[in-house]
Amino acid sequence: SIPVPVDGNEVVYAGTFVVEGEGRASVTATGRSTRLADIAALTRATRRPPSPLARELRRVVRYIATIALSIGALFFLLSLVLDISVRDAFLFAIGVTVALVPEGLLPTVTLSLAGGAQQMAERNALVRRLESVETLGSVTFICTDKTGTLTENRMAVVEVWTPDGRAQVAGTGYEPVADVTSSGEHARGAVEAVARVGARCSTGHAVERNGSWEAQGDPMEAALDVLARRLAVAVERDGSNELRRFPFDPRRRRMSIVTQDEILVKGAPDTVLPLCIAGTAGASEALGEMTGRGLRVLAVAGRRRGDEIPTEAAQAERELTLLGLVGLEDPPRHDVAESLAACRTAGIKVAMVTGDHPSTAAAIAREVGLSAEEACVFTGADLPEDLGELAEVVDRDGVVLSRVDPEDKLRIAQALHLHGHVVAMTGDGVNDGPALQEADIGVAMGRSGTDVAREASDLVLLDDDFATIVAAIEQGRATFHNIRRFLTYHLTDNVAELTPFVVWALSAGQIPLALTVLQVLALDVGTDTLPAVALGAEQPPPHVLDRPPVSGHLIDRNVLLRVFGRLGPTEAAVSMFAFLAVLVVGGWGFGDDPSAKLLATASGGAFAAVVLGQAANAFACRSSVRPPWSLGWTTNRLVLWGVAAELVLLALLLYVEPVADVMRQAPPSTLGWTLALGAVPALLVGDTLHKRRRRRRLHLDR
Repeated sequence: SIPVPVDGNEVVYAGTFVVEGEGRASVTATGRSTRLADIAALTRATRRPPSPLARELRRVVRYIATIALSIGALFFLLSLVLDISVRDAFLFAIGVTVALVPEGLLPTVTLSLAGGAQQMAERNALVRRLESVETLGSVTFICTDKTGTLTENRMAVVEVWTPDGRAQVAGTGYEPVADVTSSGEHARGAVEAVARVGARCSTGHAVERNGSWEAQGDPMEAALDVLARRLAVAVERDGSNELRRFPFDPRRRRMSIVTQDEILVKGAPDTVLPLCIAGTAGASEALGEMTGRGLRVLAVAGRRRGDEIPTEAAQAERELTLLGLVGLEDPPRHDVAESLAACRTAGIKVAMVTGDHPSTAAAIAREVGLSAEEACVFTGADLPEDLGELAEVVDRDGVVLSRVDPEDKLRIAQALHLHGHVVAMTGDGVNDGPALQEADIGVAMGRSGTDVAREASDLVLLDDDFATIVAAIEQGRATFHNIRRFLTYHLTDNVAELTPFVVWALSAGQIPLALTVLQVLALDVGTDTLPAVALGAEQPPPHVLDRPPVSGHLIDRNVLLRVFGRLGPTEAAVSMFAFLAVLVVGGWGFGDDPSAKLLATASGGAFAAVVLGQAANAFACRSSVRPPWSLGWTTNRLVLWGVAAELVLLALLLYVEPVADVMRQAPPSTLGWTLALGAVPALLVGDTLHKRRRRRRLHLDR
């Protein structure tokens, strides 16, 4: 067939996918001059805000580094005062600094985020940036699309209005068979005319694959094709009678074709009805009634062509006769109401951002339980230019923003940031890239999204389902608490590691060092690593979405109280007691220099006490309010494997003689083992008493 000329004002942008048809075009811009390059430049210029985790980790690292270096310098000066050589004093200060730095923290954080990303992938949420796993737990505002996210994006024509009467269509999916009930003497013929023009103006269609009918192309246009099939209306599809086509334009929100004898138009009712000079009686009332029920409505119109062949859309789309209104239903996803309710319980505000008619968007919002207030419905034209004023408009739960352009999404994200929100923004188009980049969490659609949207996003929904966002937020909150869990675990060990150096300094060197620098390193990067990683894989508790979004510092008052007021001192006390008891029983006196063998045996007892205490601490850190036996000892099997590996490593470090000699330790005596084993009940009992008081203070019943 001969290529159909298009309106000279129409532009095909670089990056556009042509899925069918043919045409002729001239290149007017290349490379950096294209619209795609402009969007890419805007995306790059939009700086992604640092994630809450990145800010908090910088804070933790800064504080720990300052404290470690300060105390290391203090011990260096103290060593010089005690007439220790500069070389030994420097090495001693290094040991103190190492004891205060949780070397396994950053690898554990990375592994925890990777584990969270893997679990999200199993729930159809593909994480593109690891930091986003934790950021999801801090989300306070979600801006979500309607079609395909809150709804199934499975369009079906359920009603047709014409000036001659209505027709109700009841079918299943995209199957070409349905029950059609019409009212009015001439309604059937008018409805068939609407179906013919609607299908003629569409490129999408339904196809049968493996015994089931599916949409090929745009689901809405496929639904119009199905309507014509259900009414047994013959539609010319080869394009041989088509003289000119004016494709759909988001600015005009309509399209039209010119044939040998007529002009056919399809588009949004609010753009088509003003162009009609006939057939509009009762159309406005029908439009309001249909959109009020949540139907997506298209207007179909036409006129005789005459002798002139229009060269521009404005020439063709005038003096039309309205043929009818087509009401399409896109059913809400079955679990979206439950997911929205979960967001409210979790303290997260949700806004619907859509290009649909405001009445349709409002009806869907009411149907899914998002909003029931008409005052919460705005159009893109209603949004103020000032970001402060815009924030006042959109910062409310259940707000519905209709007829919104992709460019408006960028301003919405910026406005919500002014109010301190952590924003998750969904998008699927090329123009959504800057908004997805601006949001704290950019969420792209995996099924219907473009490559540009996915590239700019942090999270890709493989099923385009809003419930998947809520599931990802649940995992993000669990990851935040898991990071706090293994941070508590690491810091507890640091307290026990620092205590021997403090005791040595306070005794002016009269009490030998219980742990060496190599033993400290073996604890931090050896025995502690696997249990800490296992804590990073703790599953979200059932109540994680019953609380506000996670906020505050990783090291908060409760963490400090547990580490420095209960867990750390308990572990350190047992370790030092085992060390001193072995020395005293071996004949050591205060101020004496013990033999190398006795010191190694006592140091082995102190080392074993710390490792065993950390084994118990791994179970204690699984919850900040519940004792381990109430959680179930086997509900996180990774902790069991981590603790088992920790104990095996302890045995290797103590009983493999060359390794033990390098670390200046030896297997503990019977007394040393007995006292070291006491770290397990001592730590669990102390932690349980702390949790009981905290539960009573917080009035927790779980």
